[in-house]
Amino acid sequence: MVRTFLQDHEQQPLPIVLVPGLMCSARLYGEQIPALWRFGPVLVADHTRDDSMAGIARRILAAAPGDRFALVGLSLGGYIAFEIMRQAPERVAKLALLDTSARSDTPEQTERRHAEIALAEGGRYSEVPDGRFPSFVHPSRGNDQALLGLVRLMAEETGPEAFVRQQKAIMSRPDSRPDLAGVRCPTLVLVGDGDEPTPPERAAEIADGIAGARLVTVPDCGHLSTLERPQQVSEALAEWLQA
Repeated sequence: MVRTFLQDHEQQPLPIVLVPGLMCSARLYGEQIPALWRFGPVLVADHTRDDSMAGIARRILAAAPGDRFALVGLSLGGYIAFEIMRQAPERVAKLALLDTSARSDTPEQTERRHAEIALAEGGRYSEVPDGRFPSFVHPSRGNDQALLGLVRLMAEETGPEAFVRQQKAIMSRPDSRPDLAGVRCPTLVLVGDGDEPTPPERAAEIADGIAGARLVTVPDCGHLSTLERPQQVSEALAEWLQA
């Protein structure tokens, strides 16, 4: 078994690009990075410097290692992944979409984003992560102070200016449902069973639209699956990378 493992890993490793969500930093994947590094070099993408999906995707593609890579995106990271697939599908060898949606914003979502932008631009950005937290996590984690502290820290690392740029990119994103049938690479779609912002039916919609996609629903888990149920997510990603 040891010889087989070594022989398998003598092949050229596949770089892995991880794209965080809204107001999230590399800490979003803190548990996954050490679990995935043995499959290939891991890069956490910078999604903070542009205010459009097209601009964010171009920057990530310019920085991505190698000719082809495995792409992982959670929430906003998933929206960006769809744009990367539109711009350079030939570079994505494998695709993992975590707790995300292929749909564009609803009017209600856009209205909330405008309100959060107003807070950020009005010097009240610190209120945003606290306001988002109840919908970000499973109800059973609603009083998890350690998890709330991590969400606050990631928001601080993102900063209000980058947060506003991210929100503008999200509000102007296209509907990606028409593009699902064109995805040809091995695809994992994962969602927490208690995900409020992008519920399981949105994940099922994506999986149904991509031929051969594998759908994984994580029990007792909300929107921030990589933080709430890190082991289950890491195992699903490892299986996807080895498939």
